[in-house]
Amino acid sequence: MSVALTGCAVGASTTTPTTAATTSTTTSASASTSTTASTGTSATTTTQTITDTAAAAEAFLATLSDEQREAVLYDYDDETKTTSWSNFPITFVERAGLNLADLTDEQKSAALTVLQELLSDEAYQTVSDIMAGDAYLSEYSSSTDADVLGQYYIAFFGDPSDTSAWEVQFGGHHLGINATLDGSTDAITFAPTHLGVQPADFTDDSGTEVQPFEGIYTDAFAFFDSLTAEQQATLTSGDVSMCAPGDTCDFETGAGLTGADLTDEQKQLLLELIADWAGMADEQTTADALAKIEATLDETVIAWSGETVYDMTTGDGINFSISGPNVYIAFQAQQGSAGADVSGVTTSGWGHVHTIYRDPSNDYADSVEQQAASGMAGGPGGGAPGA
Repeated sequence: MSVALTGCAVGASTTTPTTAATTSTTTSASASTSTTASTGTSATTTTQTITDTAAAAEAFLATLSDEQREAVLYDYDDETKTTSWSNFPITFVERAGLNLADLTDEQKSAALTVLQELLSDEAYQTVSDIMAGDAYLSEYSSSTDADVLGQYYIAFFGDPSDTSAWEVQFGGHHLGINATLDGSTDAITFAPTHLGVQPADFTDDSGTEVQPFEGIYTDAFAFFDSLTAEQQATLTSGDVSMCAPGDTCDFETGAGLTGADLTDEQKQLLLELIADWAGMADEQTTADALAKIEATLDETVIAWSGETVYDMTTGDGINFSISGPNVYIAFQAQQGSAGADVSGVTTSGWGHVHTIYRDPSNDYADSVEQQAASGMAGGPGGGAPGA
């Protein structure tokens, strides 16, 4: 089996897992990162999400100075969108747009409202908790990158509109959202997007326990546990792959369990897992994305390595990949804390995960081809990056 991505600096020794995966996820605003309440889009249709997100983006732009507007806006087909997001810290890959840390409270609130209008309740919750995890490490860990862990950037490629195509890019170290919204075709795609987590389970300053990936882990093991022993053997004998940000990718499927090997019920459980990445917006957008993926699900290959029981108190976590004509998802446990050790908190294996979602047939809504990054470099090449 091959898993070919690390996204943090070479780390220190891992901490001992102490938390079982049994508690619920709740909203957090931890340390220096301030997130709003977990209230995602109220829209149920693609058209309404595009309209509401464009309006929120225009409202955000209205709070900016001319210099800030210039920094946040790029041409729709600017190749910067392929090199200015990453699974590496911002010290290695400079992000496009404006740093939320440099915004006023009003501007920051307006920026996060763009995400609220774009994302479902569940997806906004996940994003908020990922950000809270980075803020937690920024305050409590020994990481040399602690001062930048909580930094997030926002950029727009193309002018926000409900009649033409544009992209929202938002992220930092453990998050990289690239959402293309096209009012002319009534379509939204999140390919490519990076979701990561470190730590996977922590208690914030208000005493609330937070598990950003609880939903993803639950869906992954619901699928795994639905398989027969023979299917699981085929699944775990396959080739787990990782196509990283900055990689042009051949999207090879390799060996593993195929969609054609699954029952109808198992296919639905697999689609529910895929929806954690492909279905981050409203109900119609999610249904459309999954219908496209389901059409070629029989040709899609799933591979798995690592633990076979959902218990974050033992083992080194899981790795899996889902690779087909219309979907590529990779989930990788990072075997190292990258110096982000916190007493009693797991920051390796189960507790440090990077994932990637891409669409081999429609990355960036076909607006631009992925550019190969130079090592961990890349970085903005269009509008002026934020300070």
